[in-house]
Amino acid sequence: MNEMDYSLTTAIYAVLIAFIINILLCPIIIPYLVKLKFGQNVRGDGPETHLKKQGTPTMGGIIILVSFVIASLFFLKGNYDGIAVMLVTIGFGIIGFLDDYIKVAKKRSMGLRAHQKIIAQLVVTALFCGYMVMFKQNSASLLVPFTNSLSIHIGLFYVPFLFFVMIGTVNSVNLTDGLDGLASGVTVLVSTFIVFVAWASKSGVMPISGAAVGSLLGFLLFNSYPARVFMGDTGSLALGGFVAATAFILNIPLFIIIIGLVYVIEALSVIIQVTSFKLTGKRVFLMAPIHHHFEKLGWSETKVVTLFYIVTAICCLVGFLGAKNIF
Repeated sequence: MNEMDYSLTTAIYAVLIAFIINILLCPIIIPYLVKLKFGQNVRGDGPETHLKKQGTPTMGGIIILVSFVIASLFFLKGNYDGIAVMLVTIGFGIIGFLDDYIKVAKKRSMGLRAHQKIIAQLVVTALFCGYMVMFKQNSASLLVPFTNSLSIHIGLFYVPFLFFVMIGTVNSVNLTDGLDGLASGVTVLVSTFIVFVAWASKSGVMPISGAAVGSLLGFLLFNSYPARVFMGDTGSLALGGFVAATAFILNIPLFIIIIGLVYVIEALSVIIQVTSFKLTGKRVFLMAPIHHHFEKLGWSETKVVTLFYIVTAICCLVGFLGAKNIF
């Protein structure tokens, strides 16, 4: 890698560039999505308060991706880790775009077939895994939280572990994207954590992570309640790929359980709900993912989102404590 500025100033520039691009693009692209009638289809069995969201333009993840990529391009010279993360993010974003396009343009409610989606995700993950195995030394050594810089080398288990975490994270973020500003706000906090770990590690993913933060902050202006646009699978799958890829580049995938606790809980709630219903015919939650359970209990959408923001912020602080020896 060529000489690179690893100061936080670099990340700040990336944040600002991505933020400005995003707030300039949103007023242009959102009306265009409305004109194309790329509106959200709301589940009939969901919370009644969501019925008013019917028709709200989706596929706003395109804006996140474009601003993220443009901002990242300023910091990619000789930055192979940054390039890898950007390509993974784009790859998963394309899968999400195809899924969204089939749903809203082709009027096929399920989007891509399940096998099509998983095969595409496996292909992107395999390409990233190849990069990690061939070009990253000690990639199989994972930092263990709350230890004195202890790393465990998982050897041959690294490849299946990477596939499990990548696919799991991508789909968990996708499940989190169910309330106005939820996935975008939670991922802003997670991305900020990644920025500081990358800065302390002198990693090239620092400015790329800054670009993610800036893009999401800009998008939140239009995605927070009441949302004028949804990110769709285009955004949520891309963000999941970004979080997982940066975690592996930094050797901190075990930290996803901490900083991404909201993602984990959302995914577990669905797994528990489906398993319980199949085995006993009974549901554990009023509705899954769990953010809908709270809504069914009578919580307002903004209260649920705020709770998840607070949980993520606390978890990121705990994550800093678990990684204190990096700093």
